[in-house]
Amino acid sequence: MQKGNIGVTTENIFPVIKKFLYSDHEIFLREMVSNAVDATQKMKTLAENGDFKGELGDLTVRVSLDKDKGTLTISDRGIGMTEEEIDKYINQIAFSGVNDFLDKYKDNANAIIGHFGLGFYSAFMVSKKVEIVTRSYREGSKAVKWSCDGSPAYEITDAERESRGSDIILYIDDDCKEFLEKDKIQGLLSKYCKFMPVPVAFGKKTEWKDGKQVDTDKDNIINDVEPLWTKAPSTLKDEDYKKFYRTLYPMQDEPLFWIHLNVDYPFTLTGILYFPRIKSNIELQRNKIQLYCNQVFVTDQVEGIVPEFLTLLHGVIDSPDIPLNVSRSYLQSDANVKKISTYITKKVADRLNSIFKENRKDYEEKWDNLKLFINYGMLSQEDFYERAKDFALFKDVDGKHFTFDEYKTLIKDNQTDKDGNLVYLYATDKEGQYSYIEAAKNKGYSVLLLDGQLDVPMVSMLEQKFEKSRFTRVDSDIIDRLIVKEDKKESDLDADSRDNLSQVFRSQMPKLDKAEFSVEVQALGENAMPVLVTQSEYMRRMKDISQYQAGMSFYSQMPDAYNLVLNSDHPLIKKVLDDENAKCAEALKPIDGEIKGLEARLAVLRQEQSKKKPEEVTQEEKDDTSKTEKAVDEQRDKKRTVLSEYAKDNKVVHQLIDLALLQNGMLKGAALDSFLKRSVDLIK
Repeated sequence: MQKGNIGVTTENIFPVIKKFLYSDHEIFLREMVSNAVDATQKMKTLAENGDFKGELGDLTVRVSLDKDKGTLTISDRGIGMTEEEIDKYINQIAFSGVNDFLDKYKDNANAIIGHFGLGFYSAFMVSKKVEIVTRSYREGSKAVKWSCDGSPAYEITDAERESRGSDIILYIDDDCKEFLEKDKIQGLLSKYCKFMPVPVAFGKKTEWKDGKQVDTDKDNIINDVEPLWTKAPSTLKDEDYKKFYRTLYPMQDEPLFWIHLNVDYPFTLTGILYFPRIKSNIELQRNKIQLYCNQVFVTDQVEGIVPEFLTLLHGVIDSPDIPLNVSRSYLQSDANVKKISTYITKKVADRLNSIFKENRKDYEEKWDNLKLFINYGMLSQEDFYERAKDFALFKDVDGKHFTFDEYKTLIKDNQTDKDGNLVYLYATDKEGQYSYIEAAKNKGYSVLLLDGQLDVPMVSMLEQKFEKSRFTRVDSDIIDRLIVKEDKKESDLDADSRDNLSQVFRSQMPKLDKAEFSVEVQALGENAMPVLVTQSEYMRRMKDISQYQAGMSFYSQMPDAYNLVLNSDHPLIKKVLDDENAKCAEALKPIDGEIKGLEARLAVLRQEQSKKKPEEVTQEEKDDTSKTEKAVDEQRDKKRTVLSEYAKDNKVVHQLIDLALLQNGMLKGAALDSFLKRSVDLIK
């Protein structure tokens, strides 16, 4: 029997392991099973090289629970250890000192275990005592038992073990009893050991018999020792990839397509990346890539290992060149990781490009699911934009697809304004903006459908990328002003008629929450709508972008600014104007006369004062100007009151306003009810 102290530079190592590894304490099982698999792999290598001549026999790693004894045991038939090897590999923990250890790695359990070769010692995160019963494969070796109760003291005694290999027996601590539950261990083995390269058994397979689940005599193998990504792509069929996807993500829709990664230079990387069907909500799609190191699960938090937009993909990446147990900040600066990240981006772009070229029809059918992913990539990574701009697509409101260059060629003759800017018209709601889309089509314009989650930032980016181009939503102005090809036609109405008409409608505009309306009169032609609601492209875009960009939240607080455009060429607007003239002319005549007189007097006063220096203007002159300004305002208020009183009872005015609001989805509740009742009255 041998007794001694484990070779550490502080007696506090076990409390440190327990305290600082506790947040990730389930990792212990991965480490234990990984060690057993490693020992088994080494055994196979010795046999392959002729250094071991005996029978390998059953190489299954076995995990077993004994709730009565409070133990969890991991057994293998690998190379085992001699007493000297236990002393070398178990009793000597080489690190410089507990303080360096804490300062450098206190936030990362993986880092502590991996960096210091402490995989075995992670057992003490959950155990009050650990025993190793082991026997080396070497001829004539005896079995030995190593035991430690969580202090630096250990003891080694002779033991009984028929065959080579090791049993690691963990006496689970009182505060970690969940690791004695079958379902908990089954879940952890499935998470961490699902694809380890040596069979791992946990208990027996069960079957339904006599109304209950009973054990059979077959081992419950929890892993696939040859997962799909380890096989040559030439040996696999589409159904193999789909089946593997269902294994990884049982509840997901079938993937669009996949990329099989298989690189051995300048780094080793295998894996399968799947394109899921993503129509909306980026956040729900993240963290579906599983990272493995030699078939051992590491993490599904792959930011920093793959570019951000690729975190939307699903699947598996396996590389021994990605450090298994390091912090994310280290990963992000690691040269191998950067090379791998660049390689994956290129492979994804190449795969998309080849699908686009080989079967464009199929690619277009999948575009709605691909669009969010590709847009995200182009927005977040310049080098991906350069690759993707040749296979990224626009879709118009009729469902036709175009590359960026194809669409530019399509619209350049008809959609270039008088200043030489190419105008891309788009809609965000095909049904809601139907009449605006139709007006554009009647002009011979093409309208894109940009209704995706990232289309607002995409529009801003493309305006910077495309030369002399701008994007304008189809309802942001009247059709003749969307693409101005010549100076606009003025309304034939005189200024007073335009002002009166504007006031009639402005006075009856409803008070909508977070909405402000201005009213203008334009000659749009007899066939255009009598009243249109438009919204400034700039202000709406700023409000939309404020959802994505920090520091722009003040835009989101501002009210929506709308224009109510009155078509002075339309018979209904002419009818309102004629009716207003007939019914208000007598009341307005003296007011207009008074306003003109006061405005003439005000112009004279201001002209006289403009000839003087500010300090030379007397108080009497200032008071006179102020009094005249006030009188003008009073008369204008009178005029507004007359027009408002007239408009209040004009059903046509109310009907036209409500039709314009209804067209834009802004007529709701009591206002919609009033509109419906008024519509019935007007039909009678």
